[in-house]
Amino acid sequence: MSTLVFVTRAQERVEVDVQDGVSVMHAAVSRGLDGVLAECGGAAACATCHVYVDARFLPLLPAATEQELQMLEYVAAERRPNSRLSCQIPMLASLHGLTVTFPDCQV
Repeated sequence: MSTLVFVTRAQERVEVDVQDGVSVMHAAVSRGLDGVLAECGGAAACATCHVYVDARFLPLLPAATEQELQMLEYVAAERRPNSRLSCQIPMLASLHGLTVTFPDCQV
């Protein structure tokens, strides 16, 4: 298990333990955190699981696929260099402490 840190819209830090292989999106949704809608259920087809990844972890993430990059063009909140779709980030031991911030809106 690895620790994942969510920073909510209210700037609260929520730490959760996540099993390896579980997506950041599923970790947020399963805990009922307000900030990830995940309308498509994790198929990288809606961009409602957009998060900002702490820059320290960006080099450790798998590269964004072409599909993810296309969906990031349609995010409701500001797209930033550290924008990712949380459904495309599987938790791994190497990501222990991964911190993601929810944007102001998803739709």
